[in-house]
Amino acid sequence: MKEKWLVRNKREEFQSLSKDMSENSLILRLLANRGISRKKSASLFLNGTVEDMYDSFLLKDLDKGVAIIKDAIEKGKKIVIYGDYDCDGVCSTAILYKGLKRLNANFEYHIPNRESEGYGMNSERIKILKDEGAEVLLTCDNGISAFNEVEYAKKIGLSVVITDHHDIPFVEEGGKKIKMMPKGDAVINPKREDCKYPFKNLCGAGVAFKFIQGLYRELNVDIEESFQLLEYAAIATVCDVVDLLDENRIIVKKGLELINNTSKKGLKELIKVKKLNGKEISEYHFGFVIGPCINATGRLEIADISVELLITEDDEKAKELAIKLNDLNEKRQELTMESTEKVIEKVENTLRDDEKVILVYEESIHESIAGIVAGRIREKYNLPAIVMTKGSEMPKGSGRSIEEYNMFEELSKCKEFIYKFGGHPMAAGLSVEEEKIPMLRKALNEKCTLTEEDIIRKVIIDAPLPLEYIDFDLVNKLNGMRPFGKGNGSPMLAVKDVLVNRIIFMGKEKNFLRFKIKMNNGKIIDGVNFNKYDYFKELFEEKYGEDEFLRLQDTGYCNFKMDILYYPEINEFNGKQNIQLSLKSFRL
Repeated sequence: MKEKWLVRNKREEFQSLSKDMSENSLILRLLANRGISRKKSASLFLNGTVEDMYDSFLLKDLDKGVAIIKDAIEKGKKIVIYGDYDCDGVCSTAILYKGLKRLNANFEYHIPNRESEGYGMNSERIKILKDEGAEVLLTCDNGISAFNEVEYAKKIGLSVVITDHHDIPFVEEGGKKIKMMPKGDAVINPKREDCKYPFKNLCGAGVAFKFIQGLYRELNVDIEESFQLLEYAAIATVCDVVDLLDENRIIVKKGLELINNTSKKGLKELIKVKKLNGKEISEYHFGFVIGPCINATGRLEIADISVELLITEDDEKAKELAIKLNDLNEKRQELTMESTEKVIEKVENTLRDDEKVILVYEESIHESIAGIVAGRIREKYNLPAIVMTKGSEMPKGSGRSIEEYNMFEELSKCKEFIYKFGGHPMAAGLSVEEEKIPMLRKALNEKCTLTEEDIIRKVIIDAPLPLEYIDFDLVNKLNGMRPFGKGNGSPMLAVKDVLVNRIIFMGKEKNFLRFKIKMNNGKIIDGVNFNKYDYFKELFEEKYGEDEFLRLQDTGYCNFKMDILYYPEINEFNGKQNIQLSLKSFRL
């Protein structure tokens, strides 16, 4: 897969920061590249703490929602937390659960079953909850699109407080987008146009945390107690892939500080099961180790299992649930790998040269992992990908897109072939009658305007930086930019024409690469890569031939130059520290 390397250069923002701050010029450039041009925003980014978080009551309707729940607590009314089955929904539910328990509320929680109830609120379930004594519904990570369900809940006498973060729904009239919201008693969502909250990109757990903060304030609980809930909010913030800027950075930084000394029994046991005890837990572990375990229960069984892990105070139950989460996640990983291989085989056999949108129907795929598989296919081919699976009533699917292709808008152009769909530019979910799948595939490709240039993978470079400039002080400064994630990826640095004189092929499959790079000052620095063996092999064989690659594998010795994209890291081995390069990509 070809790559195009582009250098990001936000000159105006960099010059603005340079006038006001005496910070390292590379750090200023990185801040500018993340859209930060003022000293106040830069200071918040680098040094923000929980003291810098915004007042919860700036959220529109938070005062109304807090008043309703406060009244319910004081009068002993039964509150039901209505959550969701993904990691954000589970963590949001745990935050509200812990908060309401601290306030001695009369409450329970409900997480929808992915297969029988689907995403969000469900009218049949609302009726059951009412019959079981519910008087107030408090949603988290859902509800902003539940027009009919909220109307029904109100009709049968329930109060409804919505806390959500998803985009506000709209209808098009006369070419204009008119935003609409369900008529809940309180609708708390920072994305409301009439909401003055300074930061719009909280995840569902972030909004739930803000709600509990407001409730604690009204009921005279020390605000410090609320910060203990930031472990949950931090996991959700990373896993829901919202921008790690502004308040989200503070949430994740504090959450990481807490989880590295956690007192929460379920998280403690999950950390043990994942063999992370004694190691420093980072945002990587949230996104790729802990979060997927929490997510796996909602995909393969019921998400209540994950909620119970997060809220349990029982040591034995915590151990049992942590093991179960890990087992389910391993099963999910196996299913994902098998399903991805099946879909790749279908793509290789059926994708025509003139097609730039991949749509594959594979009945055997578990519908809960269709989105993950679509993401893997998108990653492999750098094309928009939709993976359809059988579904209970008709085929259902998930799509993942590339920046140059607005999947929601493109599906809208083909809606005559789709039973139901929803989503946003980068991802979508849809249901399609089986006989219409070929028609949808054809229509999507006929209407697709992607060019060859569009589908070349773009790699954005933060700054060129010769290797001789790197020292421990600079690496520590770069680490001050953590946590890394969406909106604040690990800095991408570049250098041309580095000399490689040895490659060590590591790992069980010998597909991890350790390059010995000779710098201009004669010193050797290691560069490691764990996911681009095939890409490197293809580049090397294209330039030097297959026989030369076999010789390289056999001896490890070489003498060639390449351009590299890298991030410098401190590697510790046997108590000794040295700097190595995490190689993000290369070209010969």
